[in-house]
Amino acid sequence: MDAGPILRLQNVVKKFGTFTALHGIDLDIYDGEFLTIVGPSGSGKSTLIRILVGMEDVSDGEIWLRDQRIDQTPANKRPTCMVFQSLALFPHMSVGHNIEFPLKIQGVAPAARKARALELMALLHLPDDYYTKRISQCSGGERQRVALARALAFDPEILFFDEPLSALDYRLRKTLEKELKDLHARTGKTFVYITHSLEEAMVMSDRIAIMKAGRFEQIGGADEIYGKPVSRFVASFMGEVNLFDIEGGGDGRLDGPDLDVHVNGNAEDFGIRLDKGAKGTLMVRPEYVRFLASSDTSDFIVRGTLRAEYALGSRIQYEVETPGGQALTVEKLREDRFAGAEGSQVVLGFDAENVHLIRGE
Repeated sequence: MDAGPILRLQNVVKKFGTFTALHGIDLDIYDGEFLTIVGPSGSGKSTLIRILVGMEDVSDGEIWLRDQRIDQTPANKRPTCMVFQSLALFPHMSVGHNIEFPLKIQGVAPAARKARALELMALLHLPDDYYTKRISQCSGGERQRVALARALAFDPEILFFDEPLSALDYRLRKTLEKELKDLHARTGKTFVYITHSLEEAMVMSDRIAIMKAGRFEQIGGADEIYGKPVSRFVASFMGEVNLFDIEGGGDGRLDGPDLDVHVNGNAEDFGIRLDKGAKGTLMVRPEYVRFLASSDTSDFIVRGTLRAEYALGSRIQYEVETPGGQALTVEKLREDRFAGAEGSQVVLGFDAENVHLIRGE
């Protein structure tokens, strides 16, 4: 990844009448990176990508492509291309002619168009004999590859993707996630990807940007956002999580309902100290919570009732209810399955090194 951004957004605002969809967005997108923008429905992510590709105008702010301002540049004049969820392929054309379409518009000679189409088909794992195959005869995964090949035929500097895999079945989606990541590495292009799927973002991205209500809540690498979210919203959005309301009790103590705290002075080493009376949220992911035997020790201890067990392939999830009514999640590998029966009393533990403190929430 190069040091400088290829695309820079400065205080970008988008209004639809009295409704503000984007509130002063600032974002640097780096040359050659895979950036995924994630958020719930209505967070503004699709509006943002439509502005970036030139399908919507900004209400205020600036967009720069390297040293050129492009927020007033029409979509067909920008060195970008969009892959839509609907794919927008021409069903009456063959695979080859769909891929060649951008080159035909540019006036490229037929022989050169076909050579480039075959080159892109090979890149996307489409056999040469698919050149004459009708789009209507292609499977969902094949159509997805054709759409990607056609986008690359534009030779854009930046490829934008608006939830292109959401309509596919789970197995095909997982295959194409890996292929997209591999394609990104092989082409060296800048990919900007929109999705509501945490899994897609975690598998493919160099960086993830979490959106909420027209603003970025956090931007960073997958490990950073998963392990050190800046808010309860990000913590909950990025997978299963256990959250405890806590308060500083003075002398380095932490107090929280249902939570027995046994960690001592080393809590500060893990950034989990609160001043007396200060409030926060203690976060621990389910994979770091363990069932304790009577002789086991732990920095944090929670008691509760085992309410349910859920088999998730190679993993098992358990739901435990605390005396205060909070539902907690524990996750174990199938080979480490917990032997307790539903309704039994259990003791859970987790350690300071696996905890993240979200301050002020």
